[in-house]
Amino acid sequence: MARALDLPETAVALGRYGRRAVRVMAAAGVLFALAGGVALVWPEETWTDDLTGAFSVIAVLTLGAGLGSRILAWRMRRALGSGAWSAHPAVSVRSMRTEAVVLRSPAGEELWPLEVIAMRQRYEPVRPGADGVMWWCGDPARGGVLAPPGGGVLIWARPVRQRRARQRIVGLAGGTGILGRATPAQPQGPVPVPVPVPTSKPNPVPNPVPTPVPTPVQRAEADASGAHTYARLADHAVRQAVPHTRSRRPEADVAEVPWWRVRSLRRTAGIGQVIGALVLCAAAGAAALVRPASGSLMKLYLVAIVALAALAYSGYRMLTAGLPAVRMMTRAARSPVPVPRRYVLLHDPQGGHPVLVLFPAHGGDDDLPVGSLALLTPGTPKQPWLGLPAQPTGTVELRGWRDHSAGGLPVVVPRFKGLGLWPAEPYRPAGEADTAALLARLAPPMASQVSQSSQASQGSQGSQGSQGSQG
Repeated sequence: MARALDLPETAVALGRYGRRAVRVMAAAGVLFALAGGVALVWPEETWTDDLTGAFSVIAVLTLGAGLGSRILAWRMRRALGSGAWSAHPAVSVRSMRTEAVVLRSPAGEELWPLEVIAMRQRYEPVRPGADGVMWWCGDPARGGVLAPPGGGVLIWARPVRQRRARQRIVGLAGGTGILGRATPAQPQGPVPVPVPVPTSKPNPVPNPVPTPVPTPVQRAEADASGAHTYARLADHAVRQAVPHTRSRRPEADVAEVPWWRVRSLRRTAGIGQVIGALVLCAAAGAAALVRPASGSLMKLYLVAIVALAALAYSGYRMLTAGLPAVRMMTRAARSPVPVPRRYVLLHDPQGGHPVLVLFPAHGGDDDLPVGSLALLTPGTPKQPWLGLPAQPTGTVELRGWRDHSAGGLPVVVPRFKGLGLWPAEPYRPAGEADTAALLARLAPPMASQVSQSSQASQGSQGSQGSQGSQG
């Protein structure tokens, strides 16, 4: 029997989760050591007790977070080691203070409301979208592991216990049409074999212009073969597209102004985090000049410790990662030679990044991708899609290829309607080893969609044949 833990991506993700818990507990040990060191070095100072108490409080909270993550890692290992992944149509529901994911049962007749046990920062990037598919390993009555397709990000979930909350969440999920969605192909089980679609051979008619809208039979054949053609990915992008009800103020063009005047590049560089940490440090310093009462010194020390740690971390990130990335993006965006490509805009469930799957500029529905490019979300935290192309398919210009990442991949910036869309990763040609896994996550194959389309096609052809024989 296949186990979920046998999947390499899942094993790596579980190991990463466990190591993060160990690092958090190690940080708690360092804070306890600092508290003891302060008490030993300055035992007679009036501020020693307050500073020691501040370090101790942060250490206790950090240790609790590390222990909780370690326990969840152990529970995940048990679930993943005793069961296999299954793919389900999924929808995210936020009810009161509960973050829930509702899965449709394999039979398609029951909904499983599951409460997500994760901080919002971890859950938000893998939240299932309108056309979402999630993997599940566990018991819906006791708890288990959720993951986006691919099994590379793990989140623990447990059943919603309160009866009224369950009813409310199931009702909200039912209104999204989850019961009528196609059934995904299973990642670790037998994939249903689609019924072959009989095709006729009409007389050839010249048709130099490709059909822009894929037909149901084309989608069925594409799903059956597993080929990620333009028609199949475009159809998936149309179902997944989020309507743009508002627009965001346009950014300055980096081809005409310095990069620090471009809103998205400032955010990529991390300037906002550094400024925020500096403001927090200044506030702590101003409070220290006021000389508060001894009873509030512990709070001041807590704020000062957090501010200095945030400043050190954000400054290090800006100098080592943010500024070098922005410089390469700026050089790519100012490259003089554009390369036109057709695009299909999809969203990666593993990380939440929008992805441009790129095709030859002139071609048809049967074209295969020539590359892919993950993008940074240009919008706000509540509406991250603001600033992306409004249409799920179209044409974009690629500029760059002047700089390369450490892995040898080129840095490329797509320009859409004269403005840059900033990449989250380097450009990946279609021949890369990870491309097939990425495309499988972006557009998971739908097993029942194939059989339903095939049966509908056969039924219509059978009825036409019977009518012909009667005539």
